Amino acid sequence: MRPERPAGGDYADGMADTPPGGAASSWTAPDVPPPPGGAAPRMPLRRLGWRRFLVLALVVLLIAACAVYMLFVLGSNLGPQALLIGVVAAILPVPVLVSCFLWLDRYEPEPLKYLIFCFAWGAFVSTAASLTVNEFFAARFADWELPNALTGVLVAPFIEELTKALGPILLLVFRRREWSGITDGLVYCGLSAVGFAMVENILYLGGYGYASGVDEYGPATGAQQVIAIFIVRILLFGFAHPLFTSMTGVGLGIAARTADRRVRFLAPVAGLLLAMMLHGTWNLLPSLAQATGQAMIALYGYLGVMVPIFFGMVGLAVWLRGWEGRLTERTLPDYVRAGWLTPPEVAALGSLGRRHAARSWARRVAGDAGLKAMRGYQFSATRLALLRDGMRRGLDRRPADRERTVREERELLDAITAYRSFFVGRDPQAPVGSWDGHRYHLRFPDGSHRPVDAPDEPVVPIPVVLAPPPPAHPGPYGPPGWYGPGPAVPWPPGAA
Repeated sequence: MRPERPAGGDYADGMADTPPGGAASSWTAPDVPPPPGGAAPRMPLRRLGWRRFLVLALVVLLIAACAVYMLFVLGSNLGPQALLIGVVAAILPVPVLVSCFLWLDRYEPEPLKYLIFCFAWGAFVSTAASLTVNEFFAARFADWELPNALTGVLVAPFIEELTKALGPILLLVFRRREWSGITDGLVYCGLSAVGFAMVENILYLGGYGYASGVDEYGPATGAQQVIAIFIVRILLFGFAHPLFTSMTGVGLGIAARTADRRVRFLAPVAGLLLAMMLHGTWNLLPSLAQATGQAMIALYGYLGVMVPIFFGMVGLAVWLRGWEGRLTERTLPDYVRAGWLTPPEVAALGSLGRRHAARSWARRVAGDAGLKAMRGYQFSATRLALLRDGMRRGLDRRPADRERTVREERELLDAITAYRSFFVGRDPQAPVGSWDGHRYHLRFPDGSHRPVDAPDEPVVPIPVVLAPPPPAHPGPYGPPGWYGPGPAVPWPPGAA
């Protein structure tokens, strides 16, 4: 990793302004530690109080009730055979779409339970609410002798985008710490939209496709219509619902990483309104083409408006994918100066390619246990960078939240230290050395111990251990208070 400015007295000076650690010590590099036994450490589990259990039970019951309702409605309207065909055809693209969103979240994967929650919310709760509201207004428009297309243009975009986003919004309100930024917003909202599109496609493929074809001309026509709808709705325009709801995801992601209350409110609202406008425009184009008899209106609208927006969002998502890696390079140097990490470890976290190389190295020197420990180390280090970035942004306003952040930081530092013990200092091809927050202390073949400054571009990885805490600051976490949410204290001039 290249520093933003030339390195000064030590490498940490060239990386970031960092809080005080310990002074240079005269200790010598320790011997290579013996391989540890036991399994890789885990972060402490949060206790599930009765209130959380009650909320969880209510959410599960709501999703289950909506799932039963949608199964009953679809089964009654389509019949068993059409329902089965619709389910099979609608599920086919789901693994591909889900994999695309999970691909975006490689640096710090979100908990599986929250991903399942968002998908299930969109598939059952959002579809149940949207179907009920759309049918109600369709009946009202028919009573008022208004075109049925108004439901798709004026009602469906509002209720569908609102209900799809409601699940991720609840997750942001009650689990804000699980949001690392816009990438998480795209993932959570995208999975909700994929779940919604899956159930909606069951209705189109099974009802408007197979069932209507069978009623009119027979099974062969029904199969042909299923294929035609599959090509149009899934292969050509399967990105529609995730594209709409991703606008809300961008707004929610911005709100998750800002301390400004106005931005926390306005960003999700703006994203939701933009999602509704895009959805309404999408539904309006075929209605205009049908009303005017000009099919090219829909084609020009899709190619001239929706496709550029789609590729723009793809480009944004790819750029944001590396944001967490770049964040580690900007934030974790604080812990380099304090002696918790070494410069090459920060460099090894900056991209997915470097992380993969570090895992391969850990497996080579420490086997499967080293590989698992390196994976846990990388996730914990990324989480630590996000936590530190949140401190700098002032995301925690209440004293209880700040105390919880400090406690979580300590837990992450403990976990990182335990993970490092599985692979650090075990490469027989590298010299034995340690990092004290300023420079390396290496043991050379002649038996001598000498300090060595870190290079401007550190080799990845340098398997060294960390210095013990300096006597001036006893305790396992270094000098008290440096890791808290307050501003960093400048490094004392002349320290070496």
